[in-house]
Amino acid sequence: MIINWFRLSFLCLLASWPVLSGCSTPATSKSMVVSTFSLQKVFPYSVSVNVLGGKETSAMDKSQISNETFMQAIADSLYKSGLFSKIIHGKNADYLLNVMIFNLAQPSFGFSFTVKMEAVWSLAHADSKKVLMRESVRSSFTATTGDAFAGVTRLRIATEGAAQENIRLGIEKLSQLNL
Repeated sequence: MIINWFRLSFLCLLASWPVLSGCSTPATSKSMVVSTFSLQKVFPYSVSVNVLGGKETSAMDKSQISNETFMQAIADSLYKSGLFSKIIHGKNADYLLNVMIFNLAQPSFGFSFTVKMEAVWSLAHADSKKVLMRESVRSSFTATTGDAFAGVTRLRIATEGAAQENIRLGIEKLSQLNL
């Protein structure tokens, strides 16, 4: 009985060791870009994207999503989707898309990692500042040992997957608007 408990404890420690001791790498925008979309409409307008609530990844922290990385992934996904005619970095866009990462729930150990993400998507008219949409978008993604054996890599994959799904859902919600 004690030997079985010891073996189970050792396996749990072994599974969590890469997350607890490895060097984390940040989520990449390329891995968060959405490739397939289900849009209801497309718009002949330009949009500017701004992101808040992201965090930088430190070497001993869990993989995080920075504001810049998430903003680039959203902009690249919007471009790929064709939802707006133009993605503008900075001013002079017809619409302003603000996305705030509200919650990023990441496990610390395990054989499969499910990351849950919640971001608030808000679209406003650039001139009037009138908010046309404000939606909380929740997403999740599970990475298993089949995706990556190393825990830090598995956690990054799950984080990127949750972010990619959040972007896909956010863009689909935008496509339902009447602009």
